[in-house]
Amino acid sequence: MTEPVDVETPHLVPVTEPHEGTPPVIETDAGLAAAVEALASGTGPVAADAERASGYRYGQRTYLVQLRREGAGTVLIDPIAVGRLDAVNEALAGQEWVLHAANQDLPGFHDLGLQPDRLFDTELAARLLGRPKVGLGALIAEELGFALAKEHSAADWSERPLPEDWLRYAALDVEFLVELRDRLAAELQAAGKLEWAEQEFEAVRLAPAPEPRVDPWRRTSGMHAIRGGQGVAVVRELWQARDELARKRDRAPGRVLPDRAIVAAAQALPRSERDLVALPEFAGKGTRRSSGYWWAAVERALALRPEDYPPRRLPVSTGTPPPPRAWPEKDPAAAARLDAVRAAVRALGEEHHVPQENLLAPAVQRQLAWTPPRTVDEPSVRAALADQGARPWQVDLTAGPLTAALATA
Repeated sequence: MTEPVDVETPHLVPVTEPHEGTPPVIETDAGLAAAVEALASGTGPVAADAERASGYRYGQRTYLVQLRREGAGTVLIDPIAVGRLDAVNEALAGQEWVLHAANQDLPGFHDLGLQPDRLFDTELAARLLGRPKVGLGALIAEELGFALAKEHSAADWSERPLPEDWLRYAALDVEFLVELRDRLAAELQAAGKLEWAEQEFEAVRLAPAPEPRVDPWRRTSGMHAIRGGQGVAVVRELWQARDELARKRDRAPGRVLPDRAIVAAAQALPRSERDLVALPEFAGKGTRRSSGYWWAAVERALALRPEDYPPRRLPVSTGTPPPPRAWPEKDPAAAARLDAVRAAVRALGEEHHVPQENLLAPAVQRQLAWTPPRTVDEPSVRAALADQGARPWQVDLTAGPLTAALATA
């Protein structure tokens, strides 16, 4: 995915068409077999990208896969038509894959049988180089001098057939990735950061699927405005009803029922279906057609006894730090340690031109400050950082300054 770039900037060369033209979408087993053969006979790294239908469909399914390799050109594959891509994965075994913001596309790739053996992430590389803009379009403009005219990053990629201008957009997303990779790799090498980057790429490549979120309904936008336990129960029941219906319809939950409607019902606590549909947020035709379904969810919440209302907030797990804003009251010493840890990491980030969050994850910083080692010395701090998932380069760079920060806090 790339963001728009000002194509009128004098020193940039506008690019609106792939160099070799827009390839046809592969939708048949025969077409896929030919693409596999071409990719296998190509040379060098493989540029890869994917398009989803976020905001339109339920989940993060991949609706188009773009691959490009020297000697093979660009291939556009419709995984809805051809299914899993294990044959592609086998053809590219041992090769380096080049992605931008790989953590966004890898889960969908894994579902299709695509498991890169090696990875180069151009967004992560740019972050480690301290680039102020790390979007693909901005990097291609800065590093290569090309301006990509892009308009379809938020399109509904589940649409069939895909419009020709969307396919041009998709092909351009991999047109310059390998060239960009080479430029960034050389800059990482010159800055002494290539090993850092390789450790980060490997961490992204091997990252496990995230654990299912506990009570995901608590992330309903506007939830902070709900005060009473009964309102919280309404949010939970409506959110769960919406999620079930969205899954059945394969639609983004927000298109089935907006968060603002859930919050409005939780605030109003309607006492009948008529009261519910009288709310402005439930005035849409589609929402009114399902009013009985939504009212049943509200009714379930209203029927609960107060002792069965979900708690306003989840209890904090043992050893898990509370939100930092609560630290000064709960544990002033920990708050002081956190200030010292953040200051040390911030100073290191400025020194090495790396964003603080990439130098050491904020969650690791918080955990170290909340539960520091019993003995504050460098070996103990190194062990604590490694235990929280910090990469070796991060441990080597931060352990000494963090030891000093904890000792003086």
